Amino acid sequence: MALFSSAGVLAESAGADPYQLNLTKGVTDISAQVYDLHMTIFYICVAIGVVVFGAMLYAMVFHRKSKGVKPAHFHESVKVEVAWTIIPFIILIFMAVPAAKTLIAMEDTSEADVTILVTGSQWKWHYKYMDNDLEYYSLLATRPEQIGGKYEKGRNYLLEVDRPLVIPTDKKVRFLITSDDVIHSWWVPDFAVKKDANPGFINEAWTKVNEPGIYRGQCAELCGKDHGFMPVVVIAKEPAEYNAWVADQAAAQRRAKEEEQKLLAMNMDMGELMSVGEKVYQSACAACHMPNGEGLPGVFPALKGSKIALTDMPKHIDIVVNGVSGTAMQAFGKQLSLKELAAVITYERNAWGNNTGETVQAKDVNAVMTGK
Repeated sequence: MALFSSAGVLAESAGADPYQLNLTKGVTDISAQVYDLHMTIFYICVAIGVVVFGAMLYAMVFHRKSKGVKPAHFHESVKVEVAWTIIPFIILIFMAVPAAKTLIAMEDTSEADVTILVTGSQWKWHYKYMDNDLEYYSLLATRPEQIGGKYEKGRNYLLEVDRPLVIPTDKKVRFLITSDDVIHSWWVPDFAVKKDANPGFINEAWTKVNEPGIYRGQCAELCGKDHGFMPVVVIAKEPAEYNAWVADQAAAQRRAKEEEQKLLAMNMDMGELMSVGEKVYQSACAACHMPNGEGLPGVFPALKGSKIALTDMPKHIDIVVNGVSGTAMQAFGKQLSLKELAAVITYERNAWGNNTGETVQAKDVNAVMTGK
C-alpha cells in the first residue's frame, strides 16, 4: 500500500495525474527507452491474452455440449507440442532483444562527465562531488507541524529537502551509491534510476537529463522507522549555471572552515548555544531521542536525566562526534559544524530539566575531534 501512495505523491509533485496507473515516461533518453520497452511488453501480453481467452471463449460458445458437439479424442499431438514450444520461444526472443539492449544501456556508466558519491544513512542522503571539493548532507525539510497535522500539508509534502542534489543538463552523471548503516535505495522515477545503497558495497547508476528542472524521489527500501522521511530532490541546471553553482558552493565551504577556525578562539553565551542547539536537535536528533528527550524505551536511550548528559561531558561530546559502533547512533562530526555540535550538546545538557549550567564551546568539540 505504501508503494502506491508514494507513486501518487511523486506523480502529484511532477504535475501529473496522481491516480495514473501507467509507468511515467521520465525526462531522460533511458527513461524513454524503459517506457517504450514497458509498453512493448504490455502490448505483447495483451495480444497473448486476447488470443488465449478468445480461443477459450470461442470453444465454450461454439463447441459446448448443448449444441451437440462431441469432444475429440487424441493424445500427444506432435503438431500441438511443436506449436506451443516454438511460438512462445519466438515471443520470448522478440521480448528479450529490446530488453537486453535497454538493460545494457542502463548499466553503462563509462565516460561520465560528473561523478557523485551518494551515501544513504538513517535517515538522510550525503552527496560528494568526486571531481570537486564539495560535499554535503541532504535532509527532509518538511516542517514537523505539517507531519503532526497542525499545519496544512503542502504540494511537495515529505518530498522537500534543505539541500537538493544539483547536476548539469546534457552531461552524463555517474552515481556511486552506498550506505553507512542499513540498506537504502536511491530512487528518482523521472530518471529511471533506482539502485540499492548497501553498506560495504558500491552500486553504479547514471543519468543524462535533457531539460532543466526539479525532480523528486524517495528512499525505496524499508530502512527503519523514519524511512518515509528520506526524500531525494535533484535540480538539473544548464552547464554554465551548474559550474557557477559548484564554484559558489566550494567557496562557501572554504569560508565556513575559516569561520570555524575563528570560532575556536571565541566563547558563545548560553542563550545563543541553546537557541542554535534546539534547532539542530529538532532536525538531527529528535527523530530517535524524541522532541522531549525521553527517547523510545528499549530502542533509543533517553537524554533527559541520563548520566552522560548530566555528568560526563567529554564522553557526551565523543558520542555525538564519533557515534557508537554497532548502534543506530551516527557520527555527527562530519555532518555538523563545530558551532552546531557545541550548541546541540549544550542544549542536551541543559534542556528538559537537565540544567547542568555548563556550556560546550567549539574548542571543546575540536579537542575531542583532534585529540589535542
